[in-house]
Parts: sequence; structure tokens; C-alpha cells
Amino acid sequence: MSHKTLLRTGPLLPGGASPYGPLGLPGAGGLALPSGFTGRVVARSGHKVAGLTWHAAPDGGACFPDGDGWIYVSNSELPLLGGASALRFRADGSVGDAYRILSGTDLNCAGGATPWHTWLSCELGHRGRVFECDPYGARAARPRLAMGRFKHEAAACDPERGVVYMTEDEPDGCFYRFRPGDWGDLTEGTLEVLCSSGRWRVVPSPAALLQETRHQVEDARHFDGGEACHYAGGVCYFTTKGETGLWAYDAQTSTLDRLCDGVRAITAAPSGDLYVARETTQIDVIAPDRAVTPFLRLDGHEGADLTGLAFSPRGDRLYFSARRGRAEGHTFEVTGPFRA
Repeated sequence: MSHKTLLRTGPLLPGGASPYGPLGLPGAGGLALPSGFTGRVVARSGHKVAGLTWHAAPDGGACFPDGDGWIYVSNSELPLLGGASALRFRADGSVGDAYRILSGTDLNCAGGATPWHTWLSCELGHRGRVFECDPYGARAARPRLAMGRFKHEAAACDPERGVVYMTEDEPDGCFYRFRPGDWGDLTEGTLEVLCSSGRWRVVPSPAALLQETRHQVEDARHFDGGEACHYAGGVCYFTTKGETGLWAYDAQTSTLDRLCDGVRAITAAPSGDLYVARETTQIDVIAPDRAVTPFLRLDGHEGADLTGLAFSPRGDRLYFSARRGRAEGHTFEVTGPFRA
């Protein structure tokens, strides 16, 4: 949970001094980082890691605590063979294990972590499903059909209101929230859609057998290709790929603002800083005072999308993947003196 949150008023302020200083020359894997930070490739598509062949098209990801170590989960946006895999890290940062937590699903693009330490893996295909997965590999994944059948992208849990926000990858996609009957149990609940009036209205048929969910409520607000989604400090941030916008839904005031353009993926650090992946192979940091500065640049991966941004539980390591299409993919770890 972030200790601070982005100031709720005022424009973003690009071009200031980075809290970490200027970027150095590219090092391992093409990473250009501030002084004191190091990076490495922890997994590569088609190559073995701890005995597992790492999946192609790595996309959404999240970290989970695991004793003295931690786990990083990554989706695979492959048709029919998508699913998700996990890397288990020891306390010293070495990879101790790698394994599948979901198999045989379709186009698992993004998703989101829950407060009860499960991973919501979202299918991007027509009438896609949300699967609740065990990042520790002990329990089988289960579809959560009450969360709707549509082109799911990402999910973000709001424990203060007991809802899960979700994005939809359609040119006229919607922004949803799922309100479970019991917080912590996603088996049953109510699917709602954000409307132009600013109110949430119930989607009559989440299964979308006769009419797609985004067309069931007349006043539903539409976005051009909903993508990444992250909740922090009373605000749900999400991106739209059509115009690469970064949006902020303030759940406390029920207001929606567009913060900036050129953003594809997002996560938050314990400090309250937001880390956003640009259309280029660059990640910027947005401080709570709304200052925007470069954090890293990835050279030698031109045309790649940066996906799956996530911090380790202690906040001292940042994970992300660089992928080109549905074949090549590298999963990176950046370690250093991140702000507390």
C-alpha cells in the first residue's frame, strides 16, 4: 500500500529534476538507469528458467510475498495457449523455482493482484473471462464468470470500497467495477459500468449472451481501448491504448480526470510514486507532487511494448517485460535505492 498518493489537483509537471538523477549509459540488456541502480534479464521467451520454458508474449504481472522471498507472476498474451507463469525468488534475489499457474486459456493480457494474494488473469478474446489464480501454485485456477464476459484487459482491487475495477479493450470499451457479495470471494456479485453522468449502473447480463456488456446500458461511458489499471490511495488509474491516455478515477469524489498522453502501463511504489511505461521504451516516474521525470530507458528493443510493471513486496525491485508481438519477450528486474 502506498504511503502517499498523487496530489488530486493541478496538471502534471514534466521536465523537472529526477529524484534519482540523470540516466547513465546503457548497461546489461540495454538498460539505461540512474546511478546506484542495476538491472538484469530474469527470463526470456523460449528459454529455460529454473526448468520452465518461459512463455512468449509476456504481459501483465504482479508480485506476491513468499516468506523471506517473493513471487513475480506474468501473463502470456498467446491465443489458446496463453495462461500465466510464476518466478519464485529466494531472499538473496536468485530464482528458486518457475512454474505455470494457468494454462489452456486465451490471450491472457493484463490482470491484477488481490489483497488476499491471488492473481486475476484476464482473457482478451471475445467474451473473455477472468481467472483467479494461486501465485503459489498450490490451487487450481478458477473462472470468475460473474465478473463479466468481454474483452478483459486489466483489473484493480479497491479494498476500501470492496470493488474490483476492470478495463475493456474495445474501440468503444467501458470502465467497469465488480462488487462481490462477500469481499474476498469473487464467485458472485454485481457488475456495474461507469456512465456519462458519473454514476455507476448495473449491467443486466454480465454473461453477454445476447448483447455485449458495453452496449447494455444506454448511458455507459466509452473509452478507446481500455488497457492497464492500478489502484492506489483512493484513485484508480487506467490507460487507453487508442489515444494512449492516462486517466485517474477518484473513488472518493467520483470524478474522472485525464492526466496525460503517451502512457501504456502503470504501477505504484510504496513511496506513492507512479511508474508509467511510455509508448517508447522508457519508464517515467510521477512523484506525489505531480513532477514527471525519466526513470529508465531500454535501448536495443525498438518497437517493443513495456508491460507487467510491478514492485517486489519490499519495494526495492521493479519488474517489467519488453515484448515484440507474440513471440519475443524479455522479463527484466531493476534493483536499487527506490524511495521509501
